[in-house]
Amino acid sequence: MQPDQTRQIILDTETTGMNMSGGAPHLGHRIIEIGCVEVINRRLTGNHYHVYLNPDMPIDPEATTVHGITDDDVKDCPRFADVAEQFVEFIRGAELIAHNAPFDVGFMDHEFGKLGAGWAKTDELCQVTDSLVLAKDMYPGQKNNLDALCRRLGIDNSHRELHGALLDAEILADVYLLMTGGQTKLALGQDGDDGSAASAGEIRPVTLAGDALPVIKASSTELESHQETMARVEKKAGTSIWQTLGAAEST
Repeated sequence: MQPDQTRQIILDTETTGMNMSGGAPHLGHRIIEIGCVEVINRRLTGNHYHVYLNPDMPIDPEATTVHGITDDDVKDCPRFADVAEQFVEFIRGAELIAHNAPFDVGFMDHEFGKLGAGWAKTDELCQVTDSLVLAKDMYPGQKNNLDALCRRLGIDNSHRELHGALLDAEILADVYLLMTGGQTKLALGQDGDDGSAASAGEIRPVTLAGDALPVIKASSTELESHQETMARVEKKAGTSIWQTLGAAEST
């Protein structure tokens, strides 16, 4: 990676307990799954880190109903101490993004602490960003869990029946990128007939079967998303051109 590139790691963990306050580690609960995906310059690289861990303690039945991981699933898996160095190298120096970060970071720091002296805390290894705080700022007074954000942002997460660290990290990556800038590169060119990409500045004619252009109306979900976006624009920059045009059309 070049020095001027921005590297982000989107992370999620699953644990033996479901204390969502972030204080569960002091009750002895442990991490049983870590999932991370890498983003460089706002693009998913396909590079990821994923591991199941033996916590050396029973998994709460309540937790299993959420993530589906049982004691038998992890009894032959490595312990955190076995993978700690590899995991640290994957996240070191990156911006670490997690949804309700104090929960995940609390567990990670608990695991690092059990390794003894010489192991840094998470915020000493990388910058930590809580995407839940970002979502609450953007959508105050609304539900801001991953499922709610997926519905609001038009992300299909229908394939998620249970929570899983890697799957949730992949979904969170989509959510975070949309919340912080939407589409990161507008592909003006389309693939040419020979499979090569057309240049962004090339103007290509469009041939339609009929005389009239088709009119495709926005769905109610798309309209709601548009209004939310316009509200954020107005909050940051004042009245937008879209709102000015809408007011003119209504007079």
